Amino acid sequence: MRKDVAFASEQFQVSERRACKLMEVDRSTYRYEPRPDHNAALRQALVDVARQKPRYGYRRLQVVLEKRGHRASVMRIYRLYRAEGLMVRRLRRKRLSRVPVASHLVRANQEWALDFACDTLATGRGIRVFAVVDAFTRENLSLEVDTSLSSRPVTRSLESVVERRGTPEAIRCDNGPELTSRHFLSWCEERKIQLIHIQPGRPMQNGHIESFNGRLRDECLNANWFQNMAHARAKIAAWQEEYNSERPHSSLGYRTPNEFAETLKSSAMTG
Repeated sequence: MRKDVAFASEQFQVSERRACKLMEVDRSTYRYEPRPDHNAALRQALVDVARQKPRYGYRRLQVVLEKRGHRASVMRIYRLYRAEGLMVRRLRRKRLSRVPVASHLVRANQEWALDFACDTLATGRGIRVFAVVDAFTRENLSLEVDTSLSSRPVTRSLESVVERRGTPEAIRCDNGPELTSRHFLSWCEERKIQLIHIQPGRPMQNGHIESFNGRLRDECLNANWFQNMAHARAKIAAWQEEYNSERPHSSLGYRTPNEFAETLKSSAMTG
């Protein structure tokens, strides 16, 4: 439009006012100069991070950007996030009213949550992922990957975690055969670990591991096509490292689980 008015003014030797009137263009519109985009660098950084982490929402992206030197308010990030069409699409789920399960977690190693996730290799062969999460710090303590995981590999994985960070006071899990076997029950009893089996059909009684498995499924298992077992283990191990040390956790004030655990250690030392 600006070009048309300028052309008419020059071609017919008329004033800008006359040219605007002939073209039915408001003079204020013609003279308007768009302001420079002060958010250009932030916008590009946001798009780049969102492409790397397509399942992150705007709050989590804001934390990542701040760590990379792009300081901006949550609402500013939200406006750019909406403008660039980066919203994460989520399925609407039917919400059921549930009686909340009382939880009194106050320290690390107070309670570990266990569960399994399943996926398939490119060859069609199924795999299982055994996950262990500290319910207080949200640290992912183990992600064991194999085609089959009976009670003995499960206790070997738990034993490895115990050697690194000590014995938990309690373990919360479902009623799967691996977690109700004589071997697993004996292992817990020998180490004086309280075993909390949730009620059948009530997965949210183990909400911490259910939430973790949702992130594992959304950000890792669904986002990758595993060529073979070695490829699956490498990808899942890389995601575990990212989850613990890079991924901001909303329940921890958008700190990573490792950052939160370090804060606890520092507080314990100074206290």
